[in-house]
Amino acid sequence: NMTESVSIKDDPFVAPLLNNPHLDRLGEGLRPLRARMTRHPLFDAVGDMKSLRLFMERHVFAVYDFMSLLTALQQRLTCVTPPWRPVSEKLIRRFVNHMVLEEETDEDMGGGYASHLEMYLAAMEEVGADTDPMNRLLYALERGSDFHTALASCGAPAEAAAFNKATFSFIETGDVHRIAAAFTFGREDPIPDMFRAIIATLAKEEAPHPKRLQYYLDRHVHLDEDFHNPMARLLVARLCVENPKLWAEAEESAKKAVEARIALWDGTLKTIQSA
Repeated sequence: NMTESVSIKDDPFVAPLLNNPHLDRLGEGLRPLRARMTRHPLFDAVGDMKSLRLFMERHVFAVYDFMSLLTALQQRLTCVTPPWRPVSEKLIRRFVNHMVLEEETDEDMGGGYASHLEMYLAAMEEVGADTDPMNRLLYALERGSDFHTALASCGAPAEAAAFNKATFSFIETGDVHRIAAAFTFGREDPIPDMFRAIIATLAKEEAPHPKRLQYYLDRHVHLDEDFHNPMARLLVARLCVENPKLWAEAEESAKKAVEARIALWDGTLKTIQSA
């Protein structure tokens, strides 16, 4: 296994850097809003194969969004055009490249490598969820379409398209600390637990075990908890340093990212309830 088994939080160099009062204050300010996201009634509403498909057909656009935010960070914080030069500080470059490696080319089930989006699409196909809108989006982008045109024409569920528009607004600012804050604090912590509960329910119903979804979950949880979450938090801290204006803008962007995620969950819940 190529992935380190020891959490980066145990790294003697990195661990002290995570004890940052600015990060703690930002997290505290987000607490009420993040509670609404992580305790959303949607997670209790997804309990069978039909609701799982509807959820995944919307959540795949959040998986895509996450990878796009990461690519925006890579573009601004590492050198991706020749001639090469050192861009940003060494620790930031290391963390961004580490995350890109694993999000774009993680170890795939059964050998080989795949992006987390490709893994998720394979898991969707396994349970019979509709992958056509995301595939149409990717096809349009491959053929040179701009993002907003591709999104408008791919047939994405309305709440998913609205979510992507909201979060792509951070990328379009060009402000790397805003992008990093949206990337770091707009995550959906309870989703692995929700998926695991559904897999347990499906097992009781003697439905086919969704092996690809299980594998995606295991990879995602391990990387997020042990590497990507602490790396992303440290990234925000290194970008905002001791500048109160940057910290205030990071908090504003983090709040908007969480609000966009709540709106996505609200729309998804309505769809499931009316199905």
